[in-house]
Amino acid sequence: MGTPQVDRRFFLTRVGVLGALAAAGTAVPGVARAVTTGPADPLVGVVSKLLAELARDTLNGLAVFVVPGPDGYSRTQGTPRSEPGAMEAKTPDFLIESLDNYVPMPDQIAAAVGRALANGLADVPIVVPNGLPLIPNALLADLDDVIKLLLRNDSALPLSAVIALLLNTQAVRVDPSSAVGPHLSPFSRLSFAKKAEVFELLEHADPQLVKAIDAELPEPLKGTVSGILQFIAGALLEFSAFGTFCEWSTFDADKLTVSKRPVGWDLAKYDPGSMDGWDEFKGYYQGRQKVSAR
Repeated sequence: MGTPQVDRRFFLTRVGVLGALAAAGTAVPGVARAVTTGPADPLVGVVSKLLAELARDTLNGLAVFVVPGPDGYSRTQGTPRSEPGAMEAKTPDFLIESLDNYVPMPDQIAAAVGRALANGLADVPIVVPNGLPLIPNALLADLDDVIKLLLRNDSALPLSAVIALLLNTQAVRVDPSSAVGPHLSPFSRLSFAKKAEVFELLEHADPQLVKAIDAELPEPLKGTVSGILQFIAGALLEFSAFGTFCEWSTFDADKLTVSKRPVGWDLAKYDPGSMDGWDEFKGYYQGRQKVSAR
């Protein structure tokens, strides 16, 4: 409890929690009531649920950054389209499933990112905008302690949440005003161009982020943060595109086929019938059966 109050507020703003709490009464039923009662222990389950909602909201913003559509997240970033996009393809569900269950991210790296968010980046100065909820000092400390506890314990927090908090941390650095606004997460409140700046920070090894994560990595991983961040940035974009254009959301595992035509097929104008040839095929040109010598 020795961290100054202002640093707690910086930290909770940076990872998107204070902004999410502003809408928690409707987005996460029970959170607004729970955060007015304390103490810290009962908050663990509530905060875990809030972080899960925050992660989903962040990944909504990520998915439409790659494949926008007619949804509200695409409108917020300024690139709405008439045709279906990532939201209609259930890409956020694909990302959560993949990140939490299949991505081969070593536990040491996920834990290091979490500890860096909890420790190394907590005191990096940012402008805390108006409009954030006013929370009593004691509860502010409880929230701070609970979230840092979850971040330091990689087994208690899914990788999707760690990645989402990483994106939100950089979002608030790119645009401090993203701490408040529509949606739950700072990243989802950014314009398309600002989201690109977040990925630029990740891909070009933002020195403050590199230093914070590198300090938490065990040997022999120290000094590899630049490559790790580039991998994370690239993988997030690639997974978002793959999740939108593949058959994941409509694939019936029991019947081993799609239950309906996937969104990605329409976007790519894919015709699965062409894979088996065309009924109109009559044979080789001029009746040829083999390649001539010439």
